[in-house]
Amino acid sequence: MKGMKLFGSSGIRKVVDKEFLQLAFEIGLAAGSSYRSLIMGCDTRTSSDALRYAFLSGLLSSGARASYAGVLPTPTIAYATRKFEAGAMITASHNPPQYNGIKLINPDGSAFDSAQRQQVEQLVSAKSTRTATWDEIRQCVDYPDALEEHIERILADFPARFNLKVVVDCGCGAASTTTPYLLSKLGCDVIPLNCEPSGYFPREIEPIPENLGELVRTVKSEGADLGIAHDGDGDRIAVIDEGGRFVAADKLMAIFARQLGVKRVVTTIDASMLIDELGFEVVRTRVGDAFVSDELRRSDRRDIEDEFGGESSGCFIFPRVSLCPDAIYGAARIAHIASEHRISALVDQIPSYPVLRGGVPGDKAVMKDVEKRLVTEAESGGALETMDGLKLAFSDGWLLIRPSGTEPKIRITAEAMSEQRAEELYNLGLRTIEECIVERERATA
Repeated sequence: MKGMKLFGSSGIRKVVDKEFLQLAFEIGLAAGSSYRSLIMGCDTRTSSDALRYAFLSGLLSSGARASYAGVLPTPTIAYATRKFEAGAMITASHNPPQYNGIKLINPDGSAFDSAQRQQVEQLVSAKSTRTATWDEIRQCVDYPDALEEHIERILADFPARFNLKVVVDCGCGAASTTTPYLLSKLGCDVIPLNCEPSGYFPREIEPIPENLGELVRTVKSEGADLGIAHDGDGDRIAVIDEGGRFVAADKLMAIFARQLGVKRVVTTIDASMLIDELGFEVVRTRVGDAFVSDELRRSDRRDIEDEFGGESSGCFIFPRVSLCPDAIYGAARIAHIASEHRISALVDQIPSYPVLRGGVPGDKAVMKDVEKRLVTEAESGGALETMDGLKLAFSDGWLLIRPSGTEPKIRITAEAMSEQRAEELYNLGLRTIEECIVERERATA
């Protein structure tokens, strides 16, 4: 167990099995030993109750006080955490249904930082955490107000009501009864799609274009002003404009930032170079909303109104509310924008660069071999950055190769001034990884 690595770029995620359930108890015990009052919630996955009770057993066994808010989106739990020392969300977010996970949250809504994650990992690894005596163990209590508190906070920013027709696809995840409710209170005519919190996902749960065909068709057939989709725990948002076009997350980031009137945008190393061209002060971090939150936490609170954070994954952070990616607030914000402008017109005003994203099965062991090859490529006029994975940047585009923080994959992203150049860079990344994997397999055969 020495040197164990539990956390990825967004919490702990694993296929649910006996080992993970036992581990969840140890994580709960470790978290409760350091944070004496915690609030919990979970998404709709069929395994969420089993994992919740395993984690809760450890938490209560430490003698900590625990409250349970119910099946709710991650940003709703994060907002409620302001009244506790920490929060925990049982979710695997956009991962397939056989996965589940645990996100640990600070009172400001941010995910546990590297020092906090390391502390939990060390406690779990050592297995030395004390359990409370019988008379120190308390009962878990319900916390029924989390949803209304979050909704009321969002509504405070939108006093006017919107005359819009909006199709909402929650994928039968945790936002299923939240976003439709919020938008209805904002005056929208809501057409729900996959909004039964069953835990059985009727589409691939990640809200990316290839998974949102039904939403696109419904927006068109209903003549809707807007389409909105979420992932499993409601921290990601995807938007379809009134013409049925998917709005790229980088462009959505720019639309939010412009409408909020912020000066500074904190985003990740894989976000589009279009962000740099729109007049914002841009700060880039490693991939993962936790790293964006970490950077925002460093800001003077007086500057919080001038800042916004986001990722190309569809996670957007509105610091004036919370440092958790909040797709529920994002739904209200994009509805507000759509009530004043045609989303398609705003999208068309923003420059576009071809972006290709994909990946191959593999682990980070191959990255050293990939780096050696990319160093040679950089000698032909590029620059190699190692903030997070390997980013090869040229004057006309860039290539990023990095291990996934949530799945056993190596992700590839390429962006360039032209489709041809983007394809060249993407294929360079794909070819390099595949050749390195083959060489490693031959060496170990």
